[in-house]
Amino acid sequence: MSYRVASEWTRERHRRWPASANRHLLVNRWTAVDPDTAVTPETLHKTFQGTGVSMQTARQDRILHEAFETKDPLHLIRLFGISPTTAMRYITSAHPERTAHLPR
Repeated sequence: MSYRVASEWTRERHRRWPASANRHLLVNRWTAVDPDTAVTPETLHKTFQGTGVSMQTARQDRILHEAFETKDPLHLIRLFGISPTTAMRYITSAHPERTAHLPR
């Protein structure tokens, strides 16, 4: 689900601000014109408020989706800045067949 939403947002963002050089995924009408400015935490909180999804849940969903796609814990560590233990938990959840026969 998060991949679909991010993909839809990317298209909408390009439609609204086709010349934006801001490297951040989430922009608004003020940050779209400044390539060095990110959306504030307050704006993110307001965006997620009332959706039934927290920012933490959205991040976890995104990491799990990436784990399904990559099967590589090092990729998750580099991409999301998570610990090796956490990366392995995501890989194990996404691909239980890869770790089902490992000794405990």
